[in-house]
Amino acid sequence: MSHSLFIADLHLSPSSPKLFQKFQNFLEGPAREATALYILGDLFEIWVGDDDIPSPFNQKVVNALAALTQQGTQLFYLHGNRDFLLGNKFAKACGATHLTDPTILILEDGVRTLLTHGDQLCTEDEAYQAWRKQVRSVTWQRKVMTLPIEERYKIAQEATTMSTQAKKKKTLAIMDVTLQAVIELLRKNDYPRLIHGHTHRPARHTYRLDDNTCERWVLTDWNSRKGGYVRCDENGCQAIPF
Repeated sequence: MSHSLFIADLHLSPSSPKLFQKFQNFLEGPAREATALYILGDLFEIWVGDDDIPSPFNQKVVNALAALTQQGTQLFYLHGNRDFLLGNKFAKACGATHLTDPTILILEDGVRTLLTHGDQLCTEDEAYQAWRKQVRSVTWQRKVMTLPIEERYKIAQEATTMSTQAKKKKTLAIMDVTLQAVIELLRKNDYPRLIHGHTHRPARHTYRLDDNTCERWVLTDWNSRKGGYVRCDENGCQAIPF
């Protein structure tokens, strides 16, 4: 049966070998049986540019993804808040297609489905949205990419540390999606199913909007102890934890 799989927020890094092994097992297991795999952001904990593909860990991840696409599974990804510098060289190296955020597609059950990383829906976190606007700008990215790789790593690590410290001062509600932003996105796109990650709050939500029923699937984050994916086929979608 034709089916698609959706994952997000793996935050792969050289410091988490057990997590990479879990990812590799997933690629060699469920993902090989899928028609398509969609990675909805934050595959990597840090990505400083495609010129860093040759580093041992990054090359290992790229090789694992390339093996998946070479055996027939289609691979799609969109940017997260940690790996927004993924570019064309990465896509070519692993046989993937980069999607704009958000993207609409029709899944196996015929339901129009909107894919997004999810961070743009956290509109109450004004500090984060200001940072997101800065780092997603072409001018900022071009300037950063002129720096040596080592300097880019230093900037990324400092940003990660600052983000971790800032989260301790924020409420869970502020870091979650804003209901009004979700409703506006669903209305704007003619009431699709919505699949996203980012918030690390896996769940299935349903909304009744203007005589339309919409699903919102939130993908689970991964670590060495947990993980999972959403599978969609002709019968609909279901969350499958490891």
